[in-house]
Amino acid sequence: MEGAGKSTHLELLGRHLEERGLPHRIVREPGGTEAGERIRRVVLDAALEVTPRTELLLMLAARAEFVDRLVRPALRRGEVVLADRYEMSTFAYQGVARGIGLDRVRELNEFATGGLKPDALVLLDVSAETGRRRKAGDAERDRMEREDEDFHRAVAGAYRRLAEEIPERLASSSDGLIRVPAEDGRDEVHRRIRAALHRRWPETFGPPAG
Repeated sequence: MEGAGKSTHLELLGRHLEERGLPHRIVREPGGTEAGERIRRVVLDAALEVTPRTELLLMLAARAEFVDRLVRPALRRGEVVLADRYEMSTFAYQGVARGIGLDRVRELNEFATGGLKPDALVLLDVSAETGRRRKAGDAERDRMEREDEDFHRAVAGAYRRLAEEIPERLASSSDGLIRVPAEDGRDEVHRRIRAALHRRWPETFGPPAG
């Protein structure tokens, strides 16, 4: 959720892969493509009000471009793709917190992604209060970040509910989940992420620092 540390830990993982000489790409959602970045500006514009259905369809339109123009080509080139958000965010935000419904969102997401699933999901588990506190100092907050406390609590609860539906193990399939307690400092959280990834892919992710 907001303030969990996603961008920070993606950057740290990217540095780690670079040090190991492994081709990789860090991407974000919505965004990454020309169309996706334009959609991102609309979706996150704090001055705009859009309905939940509009928000969902914009997110999925950006995702279709993201998958077809960024992710699949990178995977074909043998790159490791590290994504800042993917389908689980849509299930939590639009499916649960916005009240659209998980079955409908999953069906539409399957169409948008063409069935492309991540090898693993990394869930940075923080409370809504922690996430909001970390973002409080930002000069400008986007439309999602400006939602009220109840909305952010709903998102946090949705992630935990979704996590319970996925076996807490790493697997080279869509049911692989790494659930990382992320209330602690940056270095400790990074160590936990690296340790979990190393257990599953030791040839890619070296042992955790420290």
